[in-house]
Amino acid sequence: MRDTADVVLRLDAITKRFGKLIANDAISLSLRRGEVVALLGENGAGKTTLMNILFGQYTADSGTVEVFGRVLPPGNSRAALDAGVGMVHQHFTLADNMTVKENISLGAQPLFALSMKNSEITKKIKKISDDFNLKVDLEARVANLTVGERQRVEILKALYRDVKILILDEPTAVLTPQETDDLFATLRLAIANGLSIVFISHKLHEVMAISDRVSVLRHGKLVAEVDTADTDKEALATLMMGTGAVAPDIAVATPGRDLFSIKNVSTPNIGSIPGLKRVSLNLKAGQIVGLAGVSGNGQAALADLVAGLCTPAEGTIEHHGDPVKNWSARDAVNKGIARIPEDRHKTGTIADFSLTENAILECYNSDDFSKSGWMYWKKARAFAVDIIDKYDVRCPGPDTRIRLLSGGNMQKLILGRVLEAAPDIVLANQPVRGLDIGAVNYVHSQLLAARDRGAAVLLISEDLDEIMRLSDVIHVISGGRLSPEFLRGTKSPSELGGWMAGQGFDEQVTHAS
Repeated sequence: MRDTADVVLRLDAITKRFGKLIANDAISLSLRRGEVVALLGENGAGKTTLMNILFGQYTADSGTVEVFGRVLPPGNSRAALDAGVGMVHQHFTLADNMTVKENISLGAQPLFALSMKNSEITKKIKKISDDFNLKVDLEARVANLTVGERQRVEILKALYRDVKILILDEPTAVLTPQETDDLFATLRLAIANGLSIVFISHKLHEVMAISDRVSVLRHGKLVAEVDTADTDKEALATLMMGTGAVAPDIAVATPGRDLFSIKNVSTPNIGSIPGLKRVSLNLKAGQIVGLAGVSGNGQAALADLVAGLCTPAEGTIEHHGDPVKNWSARDAVNKGIARIPEDRHKTGTIADFSLTENAILECYNSDDFSKSGWMYWKKARAFAVDIIDKYDVRCPGPDTRIRLLSGGNMQKLILGRVLEAAPDIVLANQPVRGLDIGAVNYVHSQLLAARDRGAAVLLISEDLDEIMRLSDVIHVISGGRLSPEFLRGTKSPSELGGWMAGQGFDEQVTHAS
């Protein structure tokens, strides 16, 4: 029997419904001082909902939350914060128009209390930043940060409040493996000093590395609790899904002609984020081109260029061998370029639109869904229902506002929207970020299927394992420069890591052959 003397958190029979959907079904779990409990489950299993109830952002229909022996009032985030509970959200909760330092310190003390001096705030944040190796410019405006930098700010924001219980909802989704290792090393120091953590992740190797126990949710119910030392990744995947996870087989590609090319293209820097530096790249029919790199090294500029969201300062673009002028997002859509954007919230969906409306965002003016300004909503709804069924989007229905979905289920809808249009060119920017292992395998199988039917796929990912597994050829981007082309299997992870760190680039600007 477990020692319960050091229990700092207890959830008792938590139930939460959204209409007919039961997100949490009488879930009970506990957390002890200095312990890490991993919360696992497929997308839509109810993990984030449960943590939002703990943090006071949702109110449970029934059940209680007890922190350090005291029952918290439901739906009260301030009470949770005052009790020592902090949360790093899967979806960013930052003010874009404020600086990093302002975001971190905002709300950390009562409005009318004597404020800390600016120098004291800076000193405290810098100490936490150094201790946890979460480097970020404190004076930078959040709107100008990369996705990876924003995630670091979220973590700093929680740690700044001297929390005793920390909820980490997909905290490493946008961190590099090295950054993740550094974060875990410093988290272990905090754990040794009594910090307790609820860790939500779909990366099973991370769960095995950092957690003491694992609680598994499936379809809103707690189906298993195991000690990490008594299990393995394969067993956890089976508990999550109810069946084993099988990665797709990858056949040898048969590349065809160039469908999209950029030649000696440069784009302006945006603040501290580098633009492209005389980059050349060919996307061929029937081939997946992988782009590896540490966040903030020019991936966003390249993705925006392919999607028509920016134009070259110099260099040329070709589509099917023909030069393109006045490149725009409309041109990209009309020329069959479909995109899975990096940020599904900011640029991939419209939060208050329904799933149906979001499903047709980039094809609403096609003959399938409109004519002479009139929308065929019945057809649009049927299209959304088809995506929901094919891609296992867990939701109440096609009329649901997409902001009510988990991040993974949003991603599935975007994937379906892209691939059901059978595009010639697929821009897949971080396509499996935040997805469970079953969904990851499904996304990978769909990208491979698109390749095998003749589409050109540009895969941008900070997950080097994903790049090395799926890509037929690999480029590395660093400081806006592009490495030569590497065929699958010709470079080791450490060799690619060297290029990611900037090694291997000549003083002259290097571009792909």
